[in-house]
This record gives sequence, C-alpha cells and structure tokens, in this order.
Amino acid sequence: MKITRQKHAKKHLGFFRNNFGVREPYQILLDGTFCQAALRGRIQLREQLPRYLMGETQLCTTRCVLKELETLGNNLYGAKLIAQKCQVRNCPHFKNAVSGSECLLSMVEEGNPHHYFVATQDQNLSMKVKKEPGVPLVFIIQNTMVLDKPSPKTIAFVKAVESGQLVSVHEKESIKHLKEEQGLVKNPEQRRRKKRKKISGPNPLSCLKKKKKAPDTQSSASEKKRKRKRIRNRSNSKVLSEKQNAEGE
Repeated sequence: MKITRQKHAKKHLGFFRNNFGVREPYQILLDGTFCQAALRGRIQLREQLPRYLMGETQLCTTRCVLKELETLGNNLYGAKLIAQKCQVRNCPHFKNAVSGSECLLSMVEEGNPHHYFVATQDQNLSMKVKKEPGVPLVFIIQNTMVLDKPSPKTIAFVKAVESGQLVSVHEKESIKHLKEEQGLVKNPEQRRRKKRKKISGPNPLSCLKKKKKAPDTQSSASEKKRKRKRIRNRSNSKVLSEKQNAEGE
C-alpha cells in the first residue's frame, strides 16, 4: 500500500514539475487543521513528508494561521506548537489578520508563483484551492499523508496551454529569463539600482596657494623714467627763471 501511495505521489509530482515548474525544496503551507490531524495521527512531519514526496521539503505557515491558533485557545495548543516550528512566510495581511484559510488561499492565487503546496483538512479551503490551477494539495486520511491528484481545473489549464490558448506562469518566467539573458529586456533589479553620483573632492587646482604676482619690471622702469623727466623739467625751469631775473636786473 505504501509503495502504491509513493508511486501516485511521484506521478503527481512529475505532472506539477513539468507543467508548473514545481521544484525542490517543496514549500508546504500548513494550516491549523493539518497540524491538529498530524498531532492526532502521531505523524512526524519533518521526517515523513520528505520520504513521502521523495525530496527536500520546507514546512511553512503564515502569521494569520499562527494568530488564529492563538485565539482558539488550549484545545489546539499542540497544533500551535507544530505551526510555530515552521518557517513563517510573509502574507499580505500584515496589519489586519484574516482567517487561516483565507490567508493560505491568497498565497496561491494568481498562478501560484512561489509554487506552494497547501496542506489542510478544511474541505471548504480544499475546494477553493482546486479551483486555482497548479496548486498541489496535501491532506491526511487514516493517519497517512496523501498528495491529491491534479484537479480538473488544473488539467483543463494544462490542455489550454498545450493547445496554445494560454501561457502558463512557468513559461512566462522562462521566456522573461531568456530575454534578460539575451539583453532584450533589462533586469528589474538593474533598473532599481540607480547610478549614484560619486562624491567628488574639492578641485585640486583650487587648493593650490595663490602665487604672488611678480613685480612688473617694465612698469617700474617707466615710472623711474617719468621721475627723471620730472626732475629734469624742474631743473630746466629753475635755470630759465634765473636767467630771466638776471636779464631784468
């Protein structure tokens, strides 16, 4: 029975891997109902999930799930301890928390870009998850974990992609990556990195001490000549005045 379950799991994983890019480590989003069922069935999630899925896994949850388990009280204390040991993924309800089922559903909407698995015992949440193409669903039945087969919505989506009517999120990402490698589209991270102007130091020429102006030799020589002319003119005028005085006498 165990071998049959693993064969089915391997087949379903291959389907999600080939059509939606699901890859290791598999990110499993847990809610409170799944944690409670694992506790009752004495299932060691960290040990048994990787063996069942035949690959590395990461147990994840959200703040909304943790807050919901806290408000439910001591009846789900064990489930809360299991959830607290999981990695907490950021959800869009940071300010205003919502129910765990609503939160997990929001994490896999719009094509499930982060390739999350959803692990839940909530039938209502399971039905909503099956309407989102490309979301693997895990649940517990008779104290054993089961990876559900792809939903009809998922199979219809894959057929539409194969016929060329739709393009999957995985294909969009691969096309975008190829364009970035070929330089056809700039990487958004490179766009965000704006070139910062380097803080330039002071102009080295402005730091130099100002040179004292050398005295102009030509101007000083011309001033001396002028002084000499003035002295000569004065002496000549004195001589003329003395002659005039002598002639008058």
